Amino acid sequence: MTAGTHRVAILVYDGVTLLDVAGPAEVFKEANRFGADYGIVLLSPSGADVTTNLGVRIAADGALAQAPAVDTLLVAGSDRFPRARVPADLADAVRTPASVAGRVASICTGAFVLAAAGLLDGKRATTHWKVAHELAARHPTSRVDADAIYVRDGTTYTSAGVTAGIDLALALVEEDHGPDVARNVARALVVYMQRAGGQSQFSAPLQGPSPRSPALRTITDLVTANPRGNHTLGELARHLNVSTRHLNRLFRDELSTTPARYVENIRFDLARALLDQGHSATRAAILAGFPSYESMRRVFARKLSISPAAYQRRFSTTRP
Repeated sequence: MTAGTHRVAILVYDGVTLLDVAGPAEVFKEANRFGADYGIVLLSPSGADVTTNLGVRIAADGALAQAPAVDTLLVAGSDRFPRARVPADLADAVRTPASVAGRVASICTGAFVLAAAGLLDGKRATTHWKVAHELAARHPTSRVDADAIYVRDGTTYTSAGVTAGIDLALALVEEDHGPDVARNVARALVVYMQRAGGQSQFSAPLQGPSPRSPALRTITDLVTANPRGNHTLGELARHLNVSTRHLNRLFRDELSTTPARYVENIRFDLARALLDQGHSATRAAILAGFPSYESMRRVFARKLSISPAAYQRRFSTTRP
């Protein structure tokens, strides 16, 4: 590496997700074709080679603790997190090198490694939507944004699931070399420089666990069985012969939401499924129980930051 080389170290370890490593590395390598000077090294906690989640062996260039200070330290994720706690030796391996790196970033569940090392304390962060709630629960001093593709807080960066590592790497290239270089890299890799909407557009349906109380289960079953029904607060309360205030309290205490928002979420989930099946946006709105297409469009805009039509283009088929 020359004196002006920007040193990028990617932390790898047994069980690391291969795409978390390869995706960002490809972005930095491609940027070198357009005038950048990134030197990429793969470092493990001990310096030993590692085996990825796919069983592919990766040769490490050395031990993270023994490597010279780097400009960018990337911590790749693993599907072992959050099912298992981050090993102490892995968190320890990151702590000191991160303190002297120019910037530190995580890919997907690599955020759990940063958090275990105390590097996300008091900071905004994100990770894969499926485990964002667990990151927030384990590390309550971190402000976890479950919808962001990537988050920057000072010199600390975190990104969402797997391919979001490419989004983050492009953002880092743009930060270093400007939008033209990043745009050329994105074009070469046939990816967007910035994708529309947050990661919630990729998430599973919003329905959570069933309520504990039989009374509230009666209401949620009613809404789920017939999303097109008249499910105003007054109607739902009359169905249980309780006050609207009591029904609101039940929803708040057990589901942390309101009856109106629960009904909206059920209709939203159904509308997404209908769009995936090829129904027109107008038809999906009717079948899902929305009062109008416009009301459905507003819900999609609020939850996904994209329109129903844009959602359908992205997810209805792989065919052009």
